[in-house]
Amino acid sequence: MLDGVIPVELCTLSGLRGLNLSHNQLSGNIPNKIGELSLLESLDLSDNKLVGSIPPSMSNKPSLSHLDLSHNNLSGKIPEGSQLQTLHDPSIYADNLQLCGDPLPEKCPRDDEQVRPPMSTGNEDEDDEENKLEKICFYFVIFSGYATGLWAVIGTLLFKRDWRLAYFRFADEAKERILVMVVVKLERLKRMMERPARTE
Repeated sequence: MLDGVIPVELCTLSGLRGLNLSHNQLSGNIPNKIGELSLLESLDLSDNKLVGSIPPSMSNKPSLSHLDLSHNNLSGKIPEGSQLQTLHDPSIYADNLQLCGDPLPEKCPRDDEQVRPPMSTGNEDEDDEENKLEKICFYFVIFSGYATGLWAVIGTLLFKRDWRLAYFRFADEAKERILVMVVVKLERLKRMMERPARTE
């Protein structure tokens, strides 16, 4: 009785027409290169402990007329291809509980998923109107607050003489401070430029 994994070297036997490894203790995956056996007519890997998915390369083997992968632990979707579709016998994949797809009755999850267009609730126009109304109210509140604050400042300056005088006094003092700072900076810059000339 054989055990371990299927040797990849078997896939180099290009003239092989029949391969029967059934009723053993083989484990691991079916080699991906098994599709390179272009003349293979019969493949029997049943009653082992093989895991993983069926290699897609097996789906395009026109010479393959007999296949048995039953009683393993294979999983995933059965590859779709011209040759595997002709072997339309569910018993080929029997007792691989995690296999799905044609010809098995178990459909793969993605096969049942359909892109459905979003359902219209009939309230989209109403939602748009509500959003527009909310925006208008928002901008109105902001404008009202700005206008109220501006009028409060202007009104205070117009009707309260003391505040008006204090404001203009503050403005004059700020202007004078800025002018003084500018003059001082210019004077310092002028002195720095004159020093190199004197040293020469």
